[in-house]
Amino acid sequence: MRPIALSIVLAALCVSTSAAAQAPIAARDIAATCANCHGTNGTSRGVVPSLAGQTRSDLATKMLEFKQNKRTGTIMPQLAKGFSDEQIDAVAAYFASQPSR
Repeated sequence: MRPIALSIVLAALCVSTSAAAQAPIAARDIAATCANCHGTNGTSRGVVPSLAGQTRSDLATKMLEFKQNKRTGTIMPQLAKGFSDEQIDAVAAYFASQPSR
């Protein structure tokens, strides 16, 4: 019985490790969800702030503040709650790397 239990635990670890390796954070895919309001590649053409060219730390801080209800907004608090901290950091890095115009 003991070898069977060990086999099950090892199999579960292999599956979870494999799944994690196959699901990298795709910052560009996440950033695409921001385009409707913040513009393509984070360059807004309206009253919504541009994200392109802001620092990674500023963007991540703002998103975390929305997520934690420390920053008010109409849509952003709800949207931010849908992202993990790792996804927020990845998309902040993506927008920080985009040229501001």
